Amino acid sequence: MKHEWKKHEKEIYGATTKPQVIRLPEQKFITIAGMGDPNEAAFSERVGVLYSLAFPIKMAFKRSVVDNTEIGCNDYTVYPLEGQWTTTNPDDLQDKASFEYILMIRQSDYITEALFQETLAEVKKKKPHALLEQVNFETRQEGLCVQALHKGSFDEEPATFTKMEQFAQEQKLQRSHHEHKEIYLNDARKTAPEKRKTILRFQVVEN
Repeated sequence: MKHEWKKHEKEIYGATTKPQVIRLPEQKFITIAGMGDPNEAAFSERVGVLYSLAFPIKMAFKRSVVDNTEIGCNDYTVYPLEGQWTTTNPDDLQDKASFEYILMIRQSDYITEALFQETLAEVKKKKPHALLEQVNFETRQEGLCVQALHKGSFDEEPATFTKMEQFAQEQKLQRSHHEHKEIYLNDARKTAPEKRKTILRFQVVEN
């Protein structure tokens, strides 16, 4: 059986434009850090390096398992690109040169550190890239969050965040910090700005 995140994890990836409260479980990711304007080449390079690992990891998993009730699946759809964003200039949240980010692609729960390391070593040999040294395998726990689907240009995200913050206040929730998560449901390189779909999410605590 193939695990498809769009179909089997609607509670996480089926966000609507109406903000909602969600509690997220531990999740595994491959990650790489960066800083600066996401329109610059350094950002695109990091995205490319993550995908150069994500697909070989998926294929390595398929080779290593047999579809049975114990494992549950023998294949999965590669998860969407995500980014955890912050800034060194909180007084100007539009100052892209001050952005700091961690790009990540979620991994199936069945992926292990050992499988990641084996695949990383193979990719380094076949498609060497200096940034591969900066990729990590991590388990992350976001916990209680508010999220909403943002439709349109990334530059218009502040309006959606305002709506999310108002919703959080109504639910007697307080934003934990100014960092936020973005999940890119389509490829920004191939999608017109007005048609982009991005899940926005920030962590909260109860007042």
